[in-house]
Amino acid sequence: MQVIKSFFIAVSVYSRIPVPGFEWKEDDMKYVFCFFPWIGALIGGCIYFWNYLCSIYKIEVLCKSAIGMAIPVFITGGFHIDGFMDTMDAIHSYSPKERKLEILKDSHIGAFAVIMLAAYGLVFLGAFSEIENVALLKIVCGGFFLSRCLCGISAVSFPPAKKDGMLYTFADSSHKKIVRISLYMQSAACIGLMCFWSFPTGLTVAVSAVLAFIYYYYRSRKEFGGITGDTAGFFVLLCEVCIVVIAAFIDVFMWKA
Repeated sequence: MQVIKSFFIAVSVYSRIPVPGFEWKEDDMKYVFCFFPWIGALIGGCIYFWNYLCSIYKIEVLCKSAIGMAIPVFITGGFHIDGFMDTMDAIHSYSPKERKLEILKDSHIGAFAVIMLAAYGLVFLGAFSEIENVALLKIVCGGFFLSRCLCGISAVSFPPAKKDGMLYTFADSSHKKIVRISLYMQSAACIGLMCFWSFPTGLTVAVSAVLAFIYYYYRSRKEFGGITGDTAGFFVLLCEVCIVVIAAFIDVFMWKA
């Protein structure tokens, strides 16, 4: 029963998909992060299906790419974008750690949040529009699953910047050993599938995701003293754009050359 409740909590928090409501108890949160990657699987599946429809009905690349890019927002409600923007404001404030943590909690949007989100969107849109190979598209879609696997691992492994907030509550309530094993296994399965679709490309994209994971660890420790829910959103977007950019680079300079 706890597993089922953890699944519903994960879906209700990390997506806009309606699920049965109930009062959350600490035991119900033990396995939330085990199901976090499944939201990424849904996003990847929807993007792949959308691209399949575009190929049938000859939809132009700009429309295909723009709507494909918006699908994660439709499914998650922009949950991770909020964290990305708050993190960008905090990092670009160049303030002490304590002040940066205060900025993360501030509900106001700063100039750097808007600027960096716009830059992120342009990079993602440009790179995503270049991905035409079906195997590469499958790998990119798998990246939405992998990014959430790594984010879940960080939540139960990296030091927290503060002992409050939703991420800390979930991490503190988690059965960390089982969650780590589950996420490691899901990550391995995802990487294996990506390599099956195209071994060199899948491996390269997976390495880029792991490098983003390592960067996230050191950057969050340096800037904030640990991770928060906002920095987790920052990582999800960072990891996904790295995957898309690397896949686009491979498509343009290796597959199309």
